[in-house]
Amino acid sequence: MEQDRAYWLAWSQIKGIGAISLKKISQHFGSLKEAWNAPAIAFAEVEGLNNKFFTAIQQRKHHPEELLIQHSAQNPQFWTPADPAYPRLLLEIPSPPPLLYYLGQVEPAENQGIKPMIAIVGTRNPTEYGKRWTKKITQALVSHGFGIVSGMAAGIDTVAHHSCLAANGRTIAVLGTGVDTVYPYSNRDLYQKLKTQGLIVSEYPAKTQPDRGHFPARNRIIAGLCRAVVIMEAPKRSGALITARFANDFGRDVYVLPGSLDNVQSLGCLALLNSGAHVLLGIEHLLELLGTMPCLEHIPPAAESKPKVDLEPDLERIYSLISRESIPIDSIVEQTELNTSETLVALSQLELMDLIVQLPGMRYQIKE
Repeated sequence: MEQDRAYWLAWSQIKGIGAISLKKISQHFGSLKEAWNAPAIAFAEVEGLNNKFFTAIQQRKHHPEELLIQHSAQNPQFWTPADPAYPRLLLEIPSPPPLLYYLGQVEPAENQGIKPMIAIVGTRNPTEYGKRWTKKITQALVSHGFGIVSGMAAGIDTVAHHSCLAANGRTIAVLGTGVDTVYPYSNRDLYQKLKTQGLIVSEYPAKTQPDRGHFPARNRIIAGLCRAVVIMEAPKRSGALITARFANDFGRDVYVLPGSLDNVQSLGCLALLNSGAHVLLGIEHLLELLGTMPCLEHIPPAAESKPKVDLEPDLERIYSLISRESIPIDSIVEQTELNTSETLVALSQLELMDLIVQLPGMRYQIKE
């Protein structure tokens, strides 16, 4: 495993190769070590790589094991997708961060997807209405066993983290800086509490300072770590809307606090509702919706049981992937290499045959 970590690190240091490309390369070659030692021509078979990539791979000049030792001296705590502790839900998305640095208290149940995490995000300039409902919803979620993920930004994020900690809940902050950097500085007290009572994560190494381009990218991690995203207040141009877009792409549910047309901080939320997001009609309504979302409990393969049926090849391929643990449609598409339309048709047939059920967020599991 240590060797695998070294190659994830080495590849991540090559400019021009992003998280999506690395996941494709890892899947194609079976390991990043195999890819590191492969000739450039072998990468022509990897779908979706452009000409800039072939120039970038000529930079494979690091010695991965030595690089790991040097990097770990400044960044002692980080996960790669090769690590068993790497957050399971992040492995489902198309762009899992090659390196995820962390600081604070690690909870294995969160990383394994057993404890459900909900993202709560919104504007940096919330109204009293937005702050009040953020506090109420956060405390209600904590009391029902959910953890809270947000971005430690000013405004809604800050209220969500503080409310979670005040309720003795678990919260994760995803930063657009290194985990050793407090931003905004006004949240220095919150940062200290997160280190001792929660968890801070980032895909950026130590000493990385704020950069405008980092924050939209970190929003995919917020969405990826969670089973659902709640948007409290957001204007038309808001990072929270980027998080909602990633959540939709990843098959996560998006819930929105309705607001007034007179409030500019609610206009982005109203646009999300117009695009099909779930409206929040109160705490009980949200809990009812989330109550249909299954936990990702670990079930040993021997404990699986589903009917033995004769199916057409495409149906069999899809059915073989579905178990008691729910699986998102994007993961099914990726593993079967069928297109989305074909997959949806096949899933509908399996539902009609009473073999599987669809869950919120376009997730599927066998019918008990």
